Amino acid sequence: MTSSSSTINKWYALLIVLTAPLLYVIDIFIINIAIPTIKSSLHATDGEVQLVIAAYLLGSACFLITGGRAGDYLGKKKVFFWGMGWFTLTSCLCGLCQTATQLNIARFLQGVSSAFMVTQSISLIQVLFPDAAERAKAIGWYGITLSIAAIIGQMLGGYLSQTQVAIEGWRLIFFINLPVGVAAMWAIRRYLQETEKTDQVKFDYPGAIVLTAALGCLIYSITEGREQHWPRWSFLLMVLSLVLLGIFVYVQQRKLAANQGPLINLQLFKQPAFNIGLLAVLFHFMLHTAYLLMMAVFLQNGLGISALACGACFIPHALLFMLSSVVASRLLVTYGKRVLQTGLLIILLAFLLQLFYGSSQHHPLLSVSFIAIYGLGNGLVLPFLLNIVLDNVPVEDAGAASGIFSTFQQTASGLGISIIGGIFFAILESGQDPQIYATALRYGLIAGMACLFIVALMLYWLPHKPATK
Repeated sequence: MTSSSSTINKWYALLIVLTAPLLYVIDIFIINIAIPTIKSSLHATDGEVQLVIAAYLLGSACFLITGGRAGDYLGKKKVFFWGMGWFTLTSCLCGLCQTATQLNIARFLQGVSSAFMVTQSISLIQVLFPDAAERAKAIGWYGITLSIAAIIGQMLGGYLSQTQVAIEGWRLIFFINLPVGVAAMWAIRRYLQETEKTDQVKFDYPGAIVLTAALGCLIYSITEGREQHWPRWSFLLMVLSLVLLGIFVYVQQRKLAANQGPLINLQLFKQPAFNIGLLAVLFHFMLHTAYLLMMAVFLQNGLGISALACGACFIPHALLFMLSSVVASRLLVTYGKRVLQTGLLIILLAFLLQLFYGSSQHHPLLSVSFIAIYGLGNGLVLPFLLNIVLDNVPVEDAGAASGIFSTFQQTASGLGISIIGGIFFAILESGQDPQIYATALRYGLIAGMACLFIVALMLYWLPHKPATK
């Protein structure tokens, strides 16, 4: 790394780097809890409030690979700084919106800016910690950050959505990013060191445009297709996305053969562990995002719990996630994938218990307990999927690899909301039975267990231990 700033210990630098996933995850959880209040305030339809979540995911997923590669070409510190700046600005724009349409546009732009800052945070971890043991610990702190962000987001979402001050409370959930974002920008500029740039060839702008268009068509069709009962245009967009992805792969192969600096080094996909890890990421984030959304709806609408109480119900989940992430970070180098497999067994236990006992509307504390067990298992899995995917990736491709990882993560989130969440909401729309929320949750859990089985299969095929460098 080249130095143009004050020298700082790499573990302190990690604290600065982790502000990106902190803010990013807060803005997911804080919205999940506040959706009912936003819908009422802006007089939005169900489709419009779902887009408040989906537009953020769409904007992020479309630009993750581009954002990751931009750090390789322009410098990770520079892209991290400006990504944080635009995220802070677009957060404030969200808080100023007067209509649902304005909010969805602002959320899309917020997602775009998050793509540039989050990918730098992931790739900077790999640059700062080339040693496998230290990197495992750093990723453990990454997992802790996710759990802290979940706690903050859930509690603030519940509290602020019920707060009435000079402005509507839900607007404050966006404005709180302002002081944190400004402080992070100051720390990035002062203390982080710039990384080496890949300047032998020009940035692949045509590739970035084609890939963005392909992912945009895919994610928009899967997030909006179900809401509008799968109209013809949604299937046409899916086909178009596949065509564009085919064109993208072909052009990238040509650029790689001609040594012209492709957006994605397709050689990465020749590593079996990388591919298997990406599939594990895809199916795990599908079940994870859908499960959290289903439980937020079940607790508030099915059990009649307030937004603030709903946020509090997720605190045990986040605390146990944090605890297991710390433990797993110390065990991963020694026990490898067995740590993740243990986490999957705990998640399966939580799902089975909830399937038979925890979806009853008469025992809300059971649901909270099983959410907590899920968090315990998930802390052994979710943060360390990143370690599996990036373990054998060369440092010079860290930006592209982290972008691919994050793109799979975000695409999986959209798929989870569309497919597993679609099953959940389809059951809700099928009748007026008082137990309809419990029934819908059971079907959603069964779909989640199917994804869990695929993740377990992917981990079975992986090498036993992470490689050391």
